[in-house]
Amino acid sequence: MAYERSPSYKPGQTAAYKLSRSKIENFIRCPRCFWLDRRLGIGQPSMPPFLINSAVDELLKAEFDTYREKGEQHPWQIEFKVDAKPFKHANLNRWRHTFTGVQHLHEPTNLLIFGGVDDVWETPKGELVVVDYKATAKAKEITDLEDSKWHDAYRRQMEVYQWLLRGEGHKVSDTGYFVYANGISKKDGFFNKVEFRTNVFPYKGSDKWVEPTLLKIKKTLESDKMPKESADCEYCAYARSRTELTLRALRRQSK
Repeated sequence: MAYERSPSYKPGQTAAYKLSRSKIENFIRCPRCFWLDRRLGIGQPSMPPFLINSAVDELLKAEFDTYREKGEQHPWQIEFKVDAKPFKHANLNRWRHTFTGVQHLHEPTNLLIFGGVDDVWETPKGELVVVDYKATAKAKEITDLEDSKWHDAYRRQMEVYQWLLRGEGHKVSDTGYFVYANGISKKDGFFNKVEFRTNVFPYKGSDKWVEPTLLKIKKTLESDKMPKESADCEYCAYARSRTELTLRALRRQSK
């Protein structure tokens, strides 16, 4: 099934505007690029899909679903002492779907926020636990999140999902879990398979930043003034350099 790109935002529009979790992350990284994308339809250059990561995601979902149907803990939940089981719910497929996901209308901004969560577990107290699958291949064993901009994005990703599930009326634990599969490259050969060492570790999130950020996003969407270039945005730096080179070439041609 094909899905159309979300329409550009129209200042003053009364209809709710659908905004994905990833677009919130784009705004945090660079309001200028976000504005160009959501107001003018000028998106950032696309990246090639991480198909191996997607395959690991699908296999993990299928594996946890087996234990979900049996109402049992996954062996990793036992190994890593996670007091929870895979959560069985009628909306799970919607929550997982990229284009529907967990949804919540933020009434002060009329922004309909959505995002596809990888998995949801449930504690004995009835609290929902947001779970995010990650896959990579590093020599260092991964047992927690590092202090990096990529892992900061992972933290925000989980916190938005926690906020969304609360918005749908669920009791959600502040503590979520990362299921992190790390590919092992130090082997004698490929032999048509890649082995992983998977760790499961907690992250205690706080979604208090989400609503203030949505208010900033709404103000940016309503403004006809393009935000300033972000100092650390690679796309802005490329666009500036490319424009300077083009203008320089045009000036040479005009002489």
